[in-house]
Amino acid sequence: MSEWLRGNVLETRRKDGDLGGTMRLGAFECDIAKGTLAEKIYSSDKISERHRHRYEVNIAYRDEFEKAGMQFSGMSPGGNLPEIVEMKSHPWFVGVQFHPELKSRPLDPHPLFASFIAAAIEGSSNQKRKAA
Repeated sequence: MSEWLRGNVLETRRKDGDLGGTMRLGAFECDIAKGTLAEKIYSSDKISERHRHRYEVNIAYRDEFEKAGMQFSGMSPGGNLPEIVEMKSHPWFVGVQFHPELKSRPLDPHPLFASFIAAAIEGSSNQKRKAA
């Protein structure tokens, strides 16, 4: 990220600065695209997830990623920051820009973790059926 808001002041990263970007901390909203695996996982079209990082996906390459089969299934409000990506050709390929582990508990797993485990079990069952 090359610019960010601190309060009401727009700050810009200096060309000779040593930061990789801004530090995004805390909860940020995410709009989820209809008909995506993310929408199925969350059963919602809007979520809030926790961040703690400096780096972002460069949205300037969105067209190239999409041509290669990647789907930007979760975006920040306004559509300028990718939050969730998926590969349509894969049964369960979800990449997120946030930290789901920060909201997961032993008896209340984050929806992404529960969905991943369910997909792994389903994939294992399918492999056993094919081998039989």
